[in-house]
Amino acid sequence: MEEKNIQHDCSRGCQVERTHMGDLQCTMDYSCSKLATFDWMEEFRDVQCDNLFEVRFKNTHKGFFKNDSDIFLKIGDIVAVEATTGHDIGFISLAGPLVLKQMKRHKINPETYEFKKIYRKAKLLDLEKWQEAIAREHQVMIRSRQIAASEGLQMKIGDVEFQGDGTKAIFYYIADERVDFRRLIKLFASEFGIRIEMRQFGARQEAGLIGGLGVCGQELCCSRWMADFTSVTTQAARIQDLSLNPQKLAGQCSKLKCCIDYETSVYMDAHKEIPAVNRPIETEDGPVYLVKTDVLKGVMWFSYEEDSMINMIPVHSARVKEMILANNQGKKVPPLQEKPKNNGEQNGFRSAAGEESITRFDSKNKNKRKKNNRRKNGPKTS
Repeated sequence: MEEKNIQHDCSRGCQVERTHMGDLQCTMDYSCSKLATFDWMEEFRDVQCDNLFEVRFKNTHKGFFKNDSDIFLKIGDIVAVEATTGHDIGFISLAGPLVLKQMKRHKINPETYEFKKIYRKAKLLDLEKWQEAIAREHQVMIRSRQIAASEGLQMKIGDVEFQGDGTKAIFYYIADERVDFRRLIKLFASEFGIRIEMRQFGARQEAGLIGGLGVCGQELCCSRWMADFTSVTTQAARIQDLSLNPQKLAGQCSKLKCCIDYETSVYMDAHKEIPAVNRPIETEDGPVYLVKTDVLKGVMWFSYEEDSMINMIPVHSARVKEMILANNQGKKVPPLQEKPKNNGEQNGFRSAAGEESITRFDSKNKNKRKKNNRRKNGPKTS
């Protein structure tokens, strides 16, 4: 069998193959598509969005375009689309009513948005120019980093995306401070002979462009579905009683993980039902001290010993409110429960130390060996 020369371009989610006749074939790889959207409205039609399509370019770069030529298009087709100068090449990643849903998600009004046009399905010549431009991206990125370093600019060029016709490139960069790159653009234009567009993005966007797996074992949220990034603070971790360990809270972008913010609102609502215990609660058996709180269950654990987790007693938050109110009125509350004995079996935990001998397995093995020897050798004769 002939081995097919297939190249996988995960940054654009496509497969590139040269036929035995030398022709170039490009197909969309559905298993490698960042910010992919499952078209659960595929069977529905809407006249308002019949000619609207979402087109994917490199990594998470997508755009919305209109088919004014009434060409039959479907998801996976490679198309030549209108650009600021010239044309670009991309894959149709979404069609139908779900396009309007995506536009709403990105806060785009379809009635006022100026859609760019889809010119045609990409021809063989378009694909050849496209692949030639893609082949230049890595070398241009390395050289651009060298030029930026020689100019002493405090910036990092994270990615370079060439336009489909090879006449323009987008340089994605990260910078903590404002950068004056007017001279840098002139150097890039003279060095590479193309139009230059500088586009700033943050560390979270960079992680989305590169991709990877999170500690949960799944693909990073920023490259799988997240389009908007909100600020994540350590306050969100404190609300959830998470350990403030930077190594555990930081993601691959060296920023706080976006998933920390997912359950913050739930914890904030649950905290409203938890009373503030600023001092010991006086009971008839003596003061009890708050040890820990299960926010989601609404259970607070108390102990008769200060700063100790021995003999903890669970009390519901509603009962704790009544206890605090009684103390404020100068009354002592009844005992929480009888003081349990410290027998090592508190809170469902049991110690097995000293329960059985460590040599119990050896004795059983010896007995088995004796029985086996007797069977083999038979009974002793006098």
